[in-house]
Amino acid sequence: MSLRNERVRKTLMKEIADIIQKELKDSRIHGIVSITDIEIAHDNSFAKVYYSVFASEEDKQTTINAITENTSKIRYEVGKRIRLRLTPELRFIPDNSLERGANVTALINKISKGEI
Repeated sequence: MSLRNERVRKTLMKEIADIIQKELKDSRIHGIVSITDIEIAHDNSFAKVYYSVFASEEDKQTTINAITENTSKIRYEVGKRIRLRLTPELRFIPDNSLERGANVTALINKISKGEI
């Protein structure tokens, strides 16, 4: 990945997280939404946005639906904030790797304390 693409990727991560937290006025978004990674095409035309939602299972699903339905609004805001020749098409993909990592850490802690 080129240095420019890496800068674009990092900027996208920061701006998308900010847009979801501050600009997106959707009452269905609950808990904490964290952008975990972005894979961007070499020509910046497409980006896969991986994100985690820290909330109850029910709230998590409504948040995932809200983010999916607001993809075009998020892309529009990204286009206003970042000067690119082409604003990438965004595809949001839920990522529960942080949640799995927390569960593994909790299990290791229980094992070390002799609770299992």
